[in-house]
Amino acid sequence: MTPTIVFDTYWRFAAERLAMYYRRLADPIGLCTADPILSGFRFTNTYRASDRVSQYLISEVQAGTDRSQEPREVFFRTILFKIFNRIETWEALEQRLGPITWANLDAAALDRALENLRRRGNSIYSAAYIMPSPSFGRERKHSNHIALLLQMMKDRLPDRIRHARSLRTVYELVLNYPGIGPFLAFQYTIDLNYSSLLDFDEADMVVAGPGALDGISKCFSNTGRATPEEVIHWMTDRQESEFARLGLRFDGLYGRPLQPIDCQNVFCEISKYARVAHPDITGIANRTRIKQIYRPNHRPLPAPQFPSRWGLHVPSEHAGPRKISHHEPVQPSFI
Repeated sequence: MTPTIVFDTYWRFAAERLAMYYRRLADPIGLCTADPILSGFRFTNTYRASDRVSQYLISEVQAGTDRSQEPREVFFRTILFKIFNRIETWEALEQRLGPITWANLDAAALDRALENLRRRGNSIYSAAYIMPSPSFGRERKHSNHIALLLQMMKDRLPDRIRHARSLRTVYELVLNYPGIGPFLAFQYTIDLNYSSLLDFDEADMVVAGPGALDGISKCFSNTGRATPEEVIHWMTDRQESEFARLGLRFDGLYGRPLQPIDCQNVFCEISKYARVAHPDITGIANRTRIKQIYRPNHRPLPAPQFPSRWGLHVPSEHAGPRKISHHEPVQPSFI
C-alpha cells in the first residue's frame, strides 16, 4: 500500500482528538486544543464508545437504573433508540409515555408521540446515518420503522442474537431486515455488543462506511488488492508502531487500544479533516467543505461508562455527574 501525506495526519488526528476528550473531562471550560481545524469544526471522538450518543446509549438506555436486563428488553430499547439515534427523541418519548419497555409497549401511542414531535417541527432522526424507510406500507417513515422493530420482535430476533456464536452471525441476522444496509447493520451490531446481551470481541469484524471509504482513498494513493476492511485491520495492527514513529503519545481509552470500529471511525473523520488540512487531496467523494461548525459547550461531561467486561479503570477525577437532566435542553457535545 502507498500512503499519502494524509496517512500521518490520520495518526496525529487520532492522538489529538483523544487528548481533547481527556482535557474536556478534566476541565470543561479550558482550551481543548490549539488545532484550528479541531477547534473550528465538529468531529466525533477517536473512540466510538466515548461519543455523547454512545455514552447515553450505554449508561442510560442499556444499563440505566431500573432498566431490565432481560434480553428482549435490552434489544428492544437499544434498537428503538438507535433507529432515531437522538437523545432528544428518546427523552421526549419517555416524558410522554413513561419508561419505555417491550412488556408494556403501546405501539399506537408510540407512533402518535413520534408524529406529534414531527408536527411540532422537531427532528426525530439524527443526521449521523442515512436511514431509508423500510417497506412496510405505512405513510410515515417512523411508522415503518416501528413496524420493522415489531417484526424483529415477532421473529424472536433477540433470542436468536443471544444464541449467536459470532459477531458476524449477529451482523448477518440484522442485515436480513429491510431498510438496513451493511454499514447500518454493522453499527447496530456494535451497539448491541455494548450491552449485557452480547459478549463478543469488537475486533472480530468491521464494515467500512461511505465516510471511511473516502478517508481510505485520501490516506492511500494505492491499496493494492486489499479490501477496505483489510486496510482497517492493517491500521489497527500497526497503531503502536505508527504512534511511536511520529513521536505521539497515545495511551488509548483508559488503556484500551484502537479497535477496528474505532479505526473505521477515524477514517470517516479524517475524510472531513483533510478537506481543510489537505484540500489538494480530494478522495473519491470529492467533497471540499466541512459543514458542521463546533460550538463550545462548557457543561461538565457525564462520567464515562463503558461495558464492564472491557475492564477499564476510569480515574476518580473523571467520574463526575452521571445523569443528564431531563429538564434542560440537550445540546450537541462533541468532546
